[in-house]
Amino acid sequence: MSDAAATRRKPTQARALERVERILAAATDLIAETGSGAVKMTEVAERAGVPIGSLYQYFPDKAAILQTLAERIAERVRAGIAESLAGVETRDDALARMDRLLEDYYALFLTEPVVRDIWSGTQSDKKLQELDIADSRANARVVADALKHLVPRKERARFETVCFLTMQLTGAAVRLAIAVDRKEGDRLMAEYRRLLREEFGSILSA
Repeated sequence: MSDAAATRRKPTQARALERVERILAAATDLIAETGSGAVKMTEVAERAGVPIGSLYQYFPDKAAILQTLAERIAERVRAGIAESLAGVETRDDALARMDRLLEDYYALFLTEPVVRDIWSGTQSDKKLQELDIADSRANARVVADALKHLVPRKERARFETVCFLTMQLTGAAVRLAIAVDRKEGDRLMAEYRRLLREEFGSILSA
């Protein structure tokens, strides 16, 4: 991603915010139709009904659009993690909720091609890779904070490391699962959930 992407104009007025939303909606539709690699900035501007100059005011290149969409997906996932783990009281409850979170995350990539395409794009762009790692760290903090009361004090540092590793490995596991046929993908995710239950179960207190 170019350095210009980091300095894109931030919309503040209602009209500008609405224009940016149209641009992002248009980009999402085009990605769903052809994949992010084939999308052109001129096509996004045309689909959004905005002048190409206006598009470049907010998004200096396609990578900036992908970054914004990736950030929104990340925020959506993180909010789901926080909501799902709120009020956990027991080890068994924690393990059951983590299991459902993995199922929901896998389902997100199966049912929303745009999410899958954007996430795949993070693997080929250094800046987006950094965003992906930062996202894993942030998600790990949410999980660790939600469950730390079930972790013996002497294990908490290790638990934070396990959470970070888990968040990053989950993306790789899902990428593998969606790259193969559905039956094999389901088996892979079932085995991954089993591994995580064992790991988290060995740390969390009853």
